[in-house]
Amino acid sequence: MADALTSKHVTFICTGNICRSPMAEGLLRHALQGEPEPLRSLRIVSAGTAASDGEPASPNAVRALKNVSIDISAHRSQPVTEAIINGSLAVFAMTGQHLRTLRQQFPKLPAETHLMRVFMEGDVIREIPDPYGMGIADYESCRDSMVEAIPGILAFLRNYAAGQQQQPIS
Repeated sequence: MADALTSKHVTFICTGNICRSPMAEGLLRHALQGEPEPLRSLRIVSAGTAASDGEPASPNAVRALKNVSIDISAHRSQPVTEAIINGSLAVFAMTGQHLRTLRQQFPKLPAETHLMRVFMEGDVIREIPDPYGMGIADYESCRDSMVEAIPGILAFLRNYAAGQQQQPIS
């Protein structure tokens, strides 16, 4: 399993790849810094179902992460491609619509394709709201809903590295 961790990546998907998925990418990358190898070296990418190439992250996305000491200012958007999907050991989408779009465009998705908040227990909202065009408080709320999902994703990745499978919570 360690080979899969170093040869593949975790992918986050949203619409334009300028708000949610870059924030999720930055949050997971930051969280993995505290993990042992091979998790620490796991590559994290993000893309959008309707993204342009090369757009910077939205200023409020950059600011919301900077407020928790994470820098995503170098991020540039990219559309989701077959190469990105094929190189993914797991894909985490922000909404059910993103999952439906991915399933239509890429019939051979990794088995581990889920909503980002899939591993959270209890009666929680599974989708990440889109803060595009809103104020910093909306971006921070979006960020916080992603932060809540990170422990479940880390547990999933630890189990994956150990050769164990973690079931999503319905």
